[in-house]
Amino acid sequence: MAGLLQALVGASEKAAHIARLCRREEPLFQLLVAEKTGADRNRRFLQDFKTLADVLIQEVIKHDLGKEFPELQGHIHGEESNEFRNGQGETVAVRVCATPGDTAALLLSVLEPERAAAELLAAAMHQDVALGDAELASVALSIPTQDLAIWIDPIDSTNEYIGGREDVAPIDGIAPAGLCSALVLIGAYDRRTGCPVLGVINEPFFRRDPLTHRWQGRYHWGVAYGDVRLCSLSPPPLRPTPCVVLSRAERGAVRAALGPLCGDRLRFAAGAGYKMLCVILGLADAYVLSEGSTFAWDACAPHAILRALGGGMVALAGALRARQAGDTGPPPELVYNCLAEGAVGAERWANRGGLVAYAHPQHLEAVLAAL
Repeated sequence: MAGLLQALVGASEKAAHIARLCRREEPLFQLLVAEKTGADRNRRFLQDFKTLADVLIQEVIKHDLGKEFPELQGHIHGEESNEFRNGQGETVAVRVCATPGDTAALLLSVLEPERAAAELLAAAMHQDVALGDAELASVALSIPTQDLAIWIDPIDSTNEYIGGREDVAPIDGIAPAGLCSALVLIGAYDRRTGCPVLGVINEPFFRRDPLTHRWQGRYHWGVAYGDVRLCSLSPPPLRPTPCVVLSRAERGAVRAALGPLCGDRLRFAAGAGYKMLCVILGLADAYVLSEGSTFAWDACAPHAILRALGGGMVALAGALRARQAGDTGPPPELVYNCLAEGAVGAERWANRGGLVAYAHPQHLEAVLAAL
């Protein structure tokens, strides 16, 4: 099972490399920022290149994990469909082929005539990753992989990734927007219970190297299985006055309700995964979202890490109903194996009724009491 944790981290590192590559290499970057207008066959595809970047990362993770752990095949899920319609109207299923040349040829059938872009991407998809992480290598676990399934968010906060802003000043360590909020999220959950047990968050754009000026990333991982709690991070300290991070689109009523609890410590940021990461890193004590605008792939990895640190993630509407009914027990945590009734498409995996991600149960209770 420790092998799976290392494989998830390795997959996140390869994904981060591809995400950086698409912004660094000119043939790819020009496709990434191409305008969504125009009628010629190539332009019709270019409007979806950012989706292709998502799909490539997703398919690389599926391929690498499925190859190393055959028992996971068919149980590795992501947000994106891997089928594209090219300029000739043909449907192409994007996947990792046997060789870089074969993968490049497949990608060229979608990207035609962008041969350089296809070859750069194919080389990255087949590149081996060496971690060199002694702490991670020393982790010994025993969790049967045949009991698990995976949720992938290949590039969380895609709009910030495309925009690429680097000039957004953080407030108390929390960036309101910008490239740093684009993350790779890979979470494993128990197929039977839906409980998240392993999580990896990769920050591909953590900082620029002062010498080369190239982006450097970092990653965080957590394990919460049975009585086992392991994490690459230490639990954040308990602060008397919580800092709560919200989306800028959050309802005014929620902001007003949390104001007396937080004082001047209400913060705003882009990207669901990034706001959850802020809680994990101790930059915020809770992330509150009142709408059902996040999905299983957004929450699974951060939730596992929060559980490893002693926190968690609950369905907001369900927790408030429980409190109003006089139930003072721990609110039910989000699970990742249940479809939303009556929903179709991606909405089947929406976290309906919002959520609260928290580092300390005391802050969860304070947030619920305020709302």
